[in-house]
Amino acid sequence: MRVLGVDPGLTRCGVGVVEGVAGRPLTMLGVGVVRTPADADLGHRLVAVERGIEEWLDRHRPEFVAVERVFSQHNVRTVMGTAQASAVAMLCAARRGIPVALHTPSEVKAAVTGSGRADKAQVGAMVTRLLRLDAPPKPADAADALALAICHIWRAPAQNRLQQAVDRHTARGPRVPPAQHPAPKGRTA
Repeated sequence: MRVLGVDPGLTRCGVGVVEGVAGRPLTMLGVGVVRTPADADLGHRLVAVERGIEEWLDRHRPEFVAVERVFSQHNVRTVMGTAQASAVAMLCAARRGIPVALHTPSEVKAAVTGSGRADKAQVGAMVTRLLRLDAPPKPADAADALALAICHIWRAPAQNRLQQAVDRHTARGPRVPPAQHPAPKGRTA
């Protein structure tokens, strides 16, 4: 399985490609950051993010795209830019028919480090170890993109099995016991 991980952002959008299957050693095929100038017009920044992601899709031909699910309780301005970059990544993948998976930051941290509360340094250290790299990818956005790809490779088989079970259950229809109707009044058996 080849996965492009995208850590969305307008100034720095982390991208990383990992190949492998759950339970086997993984291989990093590429890592980087799509950058846009903070003082540029929003529309131009989104186009730059799109072009950068399109280049990564052209170069690496992933089977899946894993994007960080946008979540924030504090800075609305930052989360808006992140959400816009996330939407661009999803649009680029959808345009090509590539399935997109969204993973929360805590899911990614838990998958890669074993703790959903791990800090950036711990994620970077585990990405370095899991992909047998000489040093953690810089900036942290790049390491986070690789962590997203790793998370998806490891979680996808279990998620697929769960979805298949739901699909089978839905196809059969809900199991509802036959209605218990009381016998009409005045009649006896």
